[in-house]
Amino acid sequence: MSYSVAIEGISKRYRIGSRANATLRERIVQWTTAPHRALKTTAPSIWALRDVSFDVLQGEVVGIIGRNGAGKSTLLKILSRITNPTSGNMRVRGRVASLLEVGVGFHNELTGRENIYLNGSILGMRKRDVDRRFDAIVEFAGVAQFLDTQVKHYSSGMRLRLGFAVAAHLEPDILVVDEVLAVGDAGFQKKCLDAMEGLQSGGRTVLFVSHNMAAVENLCSRGIWIDSGQVRMDGPAKNVIRSYMEAFAGDDGAGTDLSDADGRLGDGSIRFTRFEYLGPDGSPCSLARCGEPLWMRLHYRASREVSCPSFGFRLFTGLGTLITESYNLLHGTVIPKVKPGTAYIDVRIDSLNLLPARYTVSLWVTDEGGANVYDGDVRTVLEVEPASIYASGRLPEARQGIAFFTQSWAQPVVTG
Repeated sequence: MSYSVAIEGISKRYRIGSRANATLRERIVQWTTAPHRALKTTAPSIWALRDVSFDVLQGEVVGIIGRNGAGKSTLLKILSRITNPTSGNMRVRGRVASLLEVGVGFHNELTGRENIYLNGSILGMRKRDVDRRFDAIVEFAGVAQFLDTQVKHYSSGMRLRLGFAVAAHLEPDILVVDEVLAVGDAGFQKKCLDAMEGLQSGGRTVLFVSHNMAAVENLCSRGIWIDSGQVRMDGPAKNVIRSYMEAFAGDDGAGTDLSDADGRLGDGSIRFTRFEYLGPDGSPCSLARCGEPLWMRLHYRASREVSCPSFGFRLFTGLGTLITESYNLLHGTVIPKVKPGTAYIDVRIDSLNLLPARYTVSLWVTDEGGANVYDGDVRTVLEVEPASIYASGRLPEARQGIAFFTQSWAQPVVTG
């Protein structure tokens, strides 16, 4: 079978603080206002990718996994020809349709109808080919009522639905999909996964980036684990996912000591140093029980003053499905200012309505404007043990789902 994508030694370097694509006018302004900066020929740089090589066969569905900042999105942008590699070669056979961010490829001043035809022409399709698929695209996206409205008035969810519908229905040879599907609701995500399965059965290639390990395992026959800009593992999806999750599980100590954790997003002016779970009596605990209160204590160190920060956490299943995300402002708790030094913040969960299983928690901080201060995708493990939550003597089991709800059952009422 022939390949669809062949990547040989791809590397990508970004210069921090430089503007390689600045216009002539911008360069002249820089010369006149800050000549010392214009004369500076070197700038700090980071390697988003280093010597990445792999081939993808025609009809393969490949899941690309890894932590935030590992280089996954940069790889997809290179595959989509949105950005060029610093070094290395890439060969792609066929038309590539990409869905990397909400609304990418749309012209805000054009209507939804016009954008469908615009995207078709970008993919090299004739108008009659787009006409033939037009009704299916509109039905899938569910935007018929707003078809002749400018896209700039669409919500992020509407833009996402239309973007995926266009990308999937215009019969690309290669479909590239980033974690953007997380924006949609559960019903739409299922439609998207079904559509990607349909593309696979039609002999088309799919590259799928996601933190949802269950979706990757169900959809993809092959997995590629990207870590720190390099391919750490390439093989059957189930094996790659197992190794990826074992890497987290083997780092259980990170649930206590985070001082060496890398910050992958943000300037790191606030960094988490320690993470503790506290039981109902306030003592540290390594395990939690269904239905009981749980405290999370987030120790941090600030190197500068930050106004109105948001401290947040994300709770995932063992396979990476996001259960919930929460932060202090969501609950009306405003932190006016964080001063330089060390401190901690407590989060109390009154009732841990999770069924027995292993979960993970990741932490983040944003500033007053919503920009990342720290998000290292640092995941600490949370083990939840069974408890007699219904006072019946029967213990809940992991096979019964993820969450449980307080409930009561009445005796049957005879009606005849």
